[in-house]
Amino acid sequence: MVVSPLTASAFILLGLFFFYKTVLYPVFFSPLSKIPNAHWTVPISPGWILWRRYRSQNNRTIQAAHERLGPIVRLSPSEISINSVEDGIKSVYTGGFEKHEWYPRVFGSLGTVSMFTMTGSKTHSTRKRMLSNIYSKSFLQTSPHMQLISEAIIFDRLLPVIQQAASSDLAIEVHDLNQGLTMDFVSAYLFGLANGTRFIQDESYRKQLLHLYNSRKQFEFYHQEVPNLLSWTKALGMRLIPKWCDEANDILDAWCLDLCDKAEKSLGSTSLDTDPVVYRHLKQAMSKSSTKGEGQLSPEKERIEIACELYDQLTAGFETSAVALTYLMWELSQHPSLQKELRNELLTLEPPVSYPPCSTSRSLPSAKSVDSLPLLEAVVTETLRLHAPIPGIQPRVTPHPSCSLAGYSDIPGNTRVSAQAYSLHRNSEVFPDPETWQPERWLKNGNSSDELEERKRWFWAFGSGGRMCVGSNLALQEIKLVVAAIYTNFKSSIVDDNDIEAIDAYTVKPKGEKLVLNFEKA
Repeated sequence: MVVSPLTASAFILLGLFFFYKTVLYPVFFSPLSKIPNAHWTVPISPGWILWRRYRSQNNRTIQAAHERLGPIVRLSPSEISINSVEDGIKSVYTGGFEKHEWYPRVFGSLGTVSMFTMTGSKTHSTRKRMLSNIYSKSFLQTSPHMQLISEAIIFDRLLPVIQQAASSDLAIEVHDLNQGLTMDFVSAYLFGLANGTRFIQDESYRKQLLHLYNSRKQFEFYHQEVPNLLSWTKALGMRLIPKWCDEANDILDAWCLDLCDKAEKSLGSTSLDTDPVVYRHLKQAMSKSSTKGEGQLSPEKERIEIACELYDQLTAGFETSAVALTYLMWELSQHPSLQKELRNELLTLEPPVSYPPCSTSRSLPSAKSVDSLPLLEAVVTETLRLHAPIPGIQPRVTPHPSCSLAGYSDIPGNTRVSAQAYSLHRNSEVFPDPETWQPERWLKNGNSSDELEERKRWFWAFGSGGRMCVGSNLALQEIKLVVAAIYTNFKSSIVDDNDIEAIDAYTVKPKGEKLVLNFEKA
C-alpha cells in the first residue's frame, strides 16, 4: 500500500502535535513544570500516584515527597499537593477554592449530595446556614438536649459497662465500644435520644451495622480516583466492586431513612428525650427556604435530602470521634503518671463525674467547665494532631484563569490541589519530634505564646475556612466528656494493642480494628 506524501506528512504532524501535548508541554512548558515532581513520571502520567493510592500508601507517599521537595509538589499532570499555611492552606481553603468532584463520587448517598459533598460554594453556604447555629459551641454547651443525652449515655450506658468489666477483671475491646458510644451520642442529637441508636447495649446489632459500614471502604479507591474505569468495566459486564457492596449501601440507606421517619413522628413532642434537635431544625429550615422560592421540594424529595444530610453527619461524626477516643485511650494507657495528673485535674470539676453518682440527683459538670481544663485540652489536641481521624487529602480545584501558591505563579485553573493533615501535623519545625505524643506541647507552661499560636495555625484536624468540619464542636464536647467520665473513675492499661498502627487512608482506623484495655477503679 502506497501512502501519499501529503498523508504521511499529516500523520507526522499529528504525531508531533500529540508528542508536544502529552510530553513536551507538561514536562517543559506548562506552568506546573516549575513545581518539583514527586516522581519523574508525574508530568506525563497519573499512574505513579494512582498506584500508591491503590496500595493504600497515599498519606505517607505525599508526606515523603514534601519532606524531600518542600511545601509544594506535583503528583500528576494536573494535580499538586501543598504543605504550608501562608500562601498554602490559607489561599486554598480560607480563600474558598471550590471542592473537587472527588467528594460526591465518594461520599454521596441516597442518590443526592449532602453539605459536605456539595462542590459549589453557593449551595454549600445555603445548607450551612441551616445548620451552623445548632453546631456552635455556645448552643451545644447550653443545650438542655445535650445535657440530657450526655447524662443518659454516660451514667446509664457507658460507665456501667466499664464498671462491670473492672469489677469482674475482664478486658474490654474499646475500639468497638467507642464506635457504639459515638454512634449513640451523634444519633441522639440528630434524631432524639429515644429515637437514636442503643449500640453500647445492643452489641450484636452494632457489630452487624458496623461490619456493613466498614467492609465497603476497601473499594473506595475506584470511586475516588478512577470512576471512568468503573463505567467501562461495568459496560463490559465486569464488576470491580462486588454486588454485596450495593446491598450493604441499600441496607444502610434504609436504616438511616428509618431513623429519620422515627424523628418525623416525634416532631410534635414536647419531651426533651424525643425531640429530634438536628432533624427538626433542618426540616424547618428547608421548609422556610422553599416558601421563599428557593426551590420547592416534594415531600419525598425533602425526605431524601434530609436523610442524605443526616446520614453524612451521623457516619462522619461517629467514625472520627471513635478513632480519636481509641488512640487517646491507647496513649494514656502507656502513661500512668499522666493519667494520675489528668485525674487530679478532672476532680476539680464541680460536680466531678463520679460513678456511681454520689447522690440520687445525678448531674454532670457544665460543658463549659469541662472545656476549660488545660491538660484535658492538651491531651485531646495532641491526639488529634498525631492521630488525626481524617489525615488524608482534601481536594480542591484552582480557580480560572490562574492562581499563585507556595511561591509559584500562573498555576492553571482546574488543577486539582490538596493539603492533608497528615503532613501539616508532621512539620518538625513547628512540632519538634513530630511522631511522638507530647500533650505538653500545647500547654502554656514551657511554651511561648508565639510557639502555641504557630502550632494552632498548623493544626488541621477539622480543616479550615468556610468548609471546615461543621461538627467539630460536637465532637470535642463529646470526646472531652467521655475522657472525663472514664478517667475520673478508672485507670486503664494495655492488654492487646497488636496492629494498633493506623491504616493509610482518607479516614483511618487501627489496622487490627481493635484495642483491648483493662480498667480498674482509680
